[in-house]
Amino acid sequence: MKLIWLLMVGLLLPSNLLLAQEQFVNWLDKECFVVQRTTAEGEQAVKICLPSGKESIYRANEADLKRNNVGSVTLDNGKMVHAFDQDLYLISPNGDEIQLTNDPAPELNFTLSPDQSKLAYTKNRDLHVVNLSSGNETRLTTDASSTLYNGWSSWVYYEEILGRPSNYKAFWWNPLGTAIAFLQFDDTPVPSFPIYHAKGVRGDLEVMRYPKAGDENPRVRMGVVDLTSGQMTWMQEDSEKDQYTAWPNWTPDGRHLIYQELNRDQDTLCFIKADPNTGIRTVLNHICRPTWVEFIEEVHFINDHTFLFLSDHEGWNNIYQVDINTGMLNAITRLSYNILTIDNVNPISGEVFFYAHGEDPRDRHYYRMQLTTGKVQVLTKRPGWHQAIRSADNAYLLDRYTLVDQAAKEQILDMSSGSVVYELDQDEETQSLSIEPFTISTDDGFNLPGYLVFPKGFSLSKQYPVVFTLYGGPDRQEVTHQYRDLSHGFYTNNEIIQVKVDHRGSGIFGRRGLDYLYRSLGQWEIKDLTKVVEWLRAKPFVDPKKIGITGGSYGGYLTSLALTLGSDYFTHGVSLYPVTDWTLYDNVYTERYMDEPRDNPNGYKAGSAITHSHLYKGSLLIVHGSVDDNVHLQNTLQFVSVMQDLGKSFEMMIYPGERHGWVGPKRSHLVNLTQKFWKKYF
Repeated sequence: MKLIWLLMVGLLLPSNLLLAQEQFVNWLDKECFVVQRTTAEGEQAVKICLPSGKESIYRANEADLKRNNVGSVTLDNGKMVHAFDQDLYLISPNGDEIQLTNDPAPELNFTLSPDQSKLAYTKNRDLHVVNLSSGNETRLTTDASSTLYNGWSSWVYYEEILGRPSNYKAFWWNPLGTAIAFLQFDDTPVPSFPIYHAKGVRGDLEVMRYPKAGDENPRVRMGVVDLTSGQMTWMQEDSEKDQYTAWPNWTPDGRHLIYQELNRDQDTLCFIKADPNTGIRTVLNHICRPTWVEFIEEVHFINDHTFLFLSDHEGWNNIYQVDINTGMLNAITRLSYNILTIDNVNPISGEVFFYAHGEDPRDRHYYRMQLTTGKVQVLTKRPGWHQAIRSADNAYLLDRYTLVDQAAKEQILDMSSGSVVYELDQDEETQSLSIEPFTISTDDGFNLPGYLVFPKGFSLSKQYPVVFTLYGGPDRQEVTHQYRDLSHGFYTNNEIIQVKVDHRGSGIFGRRGLDYLYRSLGQWEIKDLTKVVEWLRAKPFVDPKKIGITGGSYGGYLTSLALTLGSDYFTHGVSLYPVTDWTLYDNVYTERYMDEPRDNPNGYKAGSAITHSHLYKGSLLIVHGSVDDNVHLQNTLQFVSVMQDLGKSFEMMIYPGERHGWVGPKRSHLVNLTQKFWKKYF
């Protein structure tokens, strides 16, 4: 449920174009950088050095402009490990190659050791390592089965805890390359869920281990395998305790393993320090909140015994410090807006660089903080959504920034003074249509930000339909100063006003807003959205009989809820692969916000679109992939079954063989389908 709505952006918002005469490429050192310059004669790479501004034609070499290869790992000596035909090969710069593995099973998530002497990976759900010098492969675990995995994640951990970018990877090298920490998963307690594939004469039944809300979780334990001795050490753990274990980090000296445990109620997160040689553990500290807390994905070590992390447990996302010797936890920043991510920690200078919103939540600025003094300095001054790239030794900063109606501009800043020392020569590209920001105040004090995107040829003398486009899940901001070229979008070219808005639970109001969603998903989101509809109805250019909404995944859920619970306000909707009842979704995500169904039956009932089906009176198109392994087709089938029993009219499209979002011909079909729906009714 983390990134699905991004797939829908392609339906509506073409990627932004940077019409630049100069475009930043990279830093070469602390003073010199490369730009790609476009002139009447063509394109050329130019090297520019500061503070003089001296220019010269630049001819790149491979060392300056390294690029990651998909399916490959590059070593510092120029050699490359490449996956081909389900085996691994070590390729030298001169083209010589050595085959490292030779068997039918693929090596998955192959990861180079810090000393670049070995490669670790999973194969058939067991953990393996191969020595790049000798070519010797060692199987580190031997007990994998159809339900037990070593270094390979259970589905619910992959989806909701380690994240999809992990690609199921659940192992971590120590800093010396002599040991590997990994998670072992036993899916035996997890109920199975059948997914039917309709191909062929008889079809096929895929069975996955999927814990719905209230179901048992996989049994998980943390292990460390020593590559020299082959010794396996399991970290101490209460096997009877219902909890989640994840996100190990080695201390820089490799002496300790720091990982996290989150209780089943997801309101108490513990930092654990363990001895990788004995498995003996101590609880360093814990953070709690009456509603929920989440795993910490970013841990940054300052030295062997101190690390930094981000947490919002005191209201806003701020930086905290933990001493692993004493367990002492201290707040390093106390900003009244969210820090979004820590970009870099420099232990030598004591500087921390991070991104944060600033006073305007639509902005993203780049900051520097001095650990010794606690002084925080914003380095990007202009309003906008900033991306920063520091030079070596932090002498200069490339600042790339956009506004919602202005494409990216680039400038070089002096890090000491903050002054602009070089502004790249770039064409001014702005939206060719009108975008109007707005703020709607709720009765209980939230100022909801949003913007209207007016169609081409907009006239105040006409009435237009509107469509809300959203994902809308908890802590998912959508109204920002990030630029996208909207001029070629479907809505802007078909006399439809597009609406973007952030509700109270989008994260921009900190935990004050987020905590409203606790045990009541869907309720406050719909209340805030209908408040915006009330405001729109008062506009003379809005057709109150044509208020549409569309989204995928959580956005599909809010769409189905808007057309039922919010049917007095929303008239039309396109709901893509929606959750329609939270008892049907996975337990980690759902229980974080809703608790278990037995503990919150009224919240589950109130948050279900199925519950409110009798209120439906508009026009709804509901879409789902038949083999969706994230939000099961079961959600749509149970919803439409009740709608049919109630005699409700709606439209539905099932895409055979498709998961949770898709590409290819069926994607094109979906684009045409949704556009025809809006043209039909609007």
